[in-house]
Amino acid sequence: MVYTRKNVSKLTATERRRFVAAMLEIKRRGEYDEFVRMHIEYYVADGDRSLRAAHMTPSFLPWHRQFLLELERALRRVDSSVSVPYWDWTRQRSPSSAPWTADLLGGNGRRSDRQVMTGPFAYTHGQWTIKVGVTEGGYLTRDLGRRQAPFELPTRHELDSALADPVYDSSPWNSTTTKGFRNKLEGWGRGSGSGAWRNHNRVHRWVGGAMLGGASVNDPVFWLHHAFVDLQWSRWRQRHHGAPYLPARPPGPHDDQHGRIVARHERMPPWSVTPAELEDHSRIYRYA
Repeated sequence: MVYTRKNVSKLTATERRRFVAAMLEIKRRGEYDEFVRMHIEYYVADGDRSLRAAHMTPSFLPWHRQFLLELERALRRVDSSVSVPYWDWTRQRSPSSAPWTADLLGGNGRRSDRQVMTGPFAYTHGQWTIKVGVTEGGYLTRDLGRRQAPFELPTRHELDSALADPVYDSSPWNSTTTKGFRNKLEGWGRGSGSGAWRNHNRVHRWVGGAMLGGASVNDPVFWLHHAFVDLQWSRWRQRHHGAPYLPARPPGPHDDQHGRIVARHERMPPWSVTPAELEDHSRIYRYA
């Protein structure tokens, strides 16, 4: 049965409660921390010579689509009514709006150490201890908007500029790529400061705290953010008449990206699924 992912601002009180309860349950079971470990493992940078599957690569979007599906399957084993809502950061732009409410994800971190003190994922409530990370500290942290050097979330215009590009991705297929929808959405730019981070990347930096780096899955907002990013891939394909994932074929043996990126019909680790098989999600879920 096809299920629906809703805008987080449209969830009913019951839907919020059930989503939170399912998240806390897979955390209690130890399943959630495996998602954190997986993301850390596949958070590979341009400078590494190994395969990049999750970031700085064409498979950024299908990899995270499959990642979301795996999380959703875990949640739905707990409660079959649950799906991951999406956070439209072009509209819900305030630290006091959804999803930062006490009955959902909780609010900002306190000034002294950025520790989140409100909501069901606060360390003080005893159900969300950070066990897998790249830094020490057992509590969830946030610095919404970055108090020391404030900047804004991406705007609708910035997102539309990515959606307007008719090509999925282009050579050199990494963080320096200037043409193509994928990197304009993923958001690797040039220069310094917040201007170097666009769309997806700037949202991670706006949230701050645990959302920075490979262990960003430790903040449940990771999933709501990536559900919205996933929605943009759907919208892009609708706008550009089902334009395909690129590259269609692996780079040749003399290409610097040979063996370092996933082509359209190649298997994406750690799963046995290809980007081509993930382009159409209409038989699994839809967006409201």
